Amino acid sequence: MQIMLAPMEGVVDHLMRDMLTKLGGFDLCVTEFVRVVDIKLPRRVFYRICPELQHGGLTPGGVPVRVQLLGQHPQALAENAQRAIELGSHGVDLNFGCPAKTVNKSKGGAVLLKETQTLFDIVSTVRQAVPQPNKVTAKMRLGFEDCNLAIDNACALAEAGADIITIHARTKKDGYRPPAYWDWIARIKQHVNVPIVANGEIWSRDDAQRCQEQSACRDIMLGRGALALPNLARVIRGEQAPMRWGDVQRLLIDYSGYEIFGDKGRYYPNRIKQWLGFLKRQYVEAQTTFNMIRTMTDADDIVRALQLPVPVADNPSSGYSRIACS
Repeated sequence: MQIMLAPMEGVVDHLMRDMLTKLGGFDLCVTEFVRVVDIKLPRRVFYRICPELQHGGLTPGGVPVRVQLLGQHPQALAENAQRAIELGSHGVDLNFGCPAKTVNKSKGGAVLLKETQTLFDIVSTVRQAVPQPNKVTAKMRLGFEDCNLAIDNACALAEAGADIITIHARTKKDGYRPPAYWDWIARIKQHVNVPIVANGEIWSRDDAQRCQEQSACRDIMLGRGALALPNLARVIRGEQAPMRWGDVQRLLIDYSGYEIFGDKGRYYPNRIKQWLGFLKRQYVEAQTTFNMIRTMTDADDIVRALQLPVPVADNPSSGYSRIACS
């Protein structure tokens, strides 16, 4: 089983990749997307999104990182894919799944799922430009408004030369609302001859096992679930129990140091609140902590608040406090 860490714009940056991969269980990370319009981007753009390129394309914990590109022009994407490989990316991923309105209005991400031929043209052009054995992978959703083109789109990606296809088991219209339609991945899998990675609505080991059964996929990609339960990858592998809140609290403090000193703290207040928003799904203590820092904007004040003891919920058997997960 391969477990991959999904790209999440504005959430899973290089600092979060560092922290989560040090906890273990991940085989690969995919970066936030590099937005490609119609030019070959300078090296600094790639280094900003993926500082790991300056260290062999690996996180400090030794996990390979793959740069993701988003755009609509095949040749421009191909030129930037070549650059990513030259700089040390472990393959190139193409984004056909982002549901953001601003991205879709610029004809990027999930909106391209309306245009099967465009998907084929992009992947085939990038595949021709990227030397073997470097992998060209693609991430898609089931469709834009419906699943009518799901099989056609996946077949186009495979026929164009995609080595692996990751499928988020919802349409753009579905957004992130549960459920994820894992059974649709199994339908698609019957029509393509390349490996498929299942993604969407995996919050626990039970979810992962149901996803694998319903999707007929062994390999999975984790996104929001890994933020809600930081050691989820190792829990899924059966190597650890879910982290206790005290351990998560120490992780929050460590992450604060990463953000404040590693990225000059520009986004720290928003990032830590955003992360607590995900943690609230698994830990009731995260809600208490979020309430304490909700109005704070000073990094030092936030760190001091994070160090305060938080009443631990009564759930000693599992070590964490699960809140209404699907």
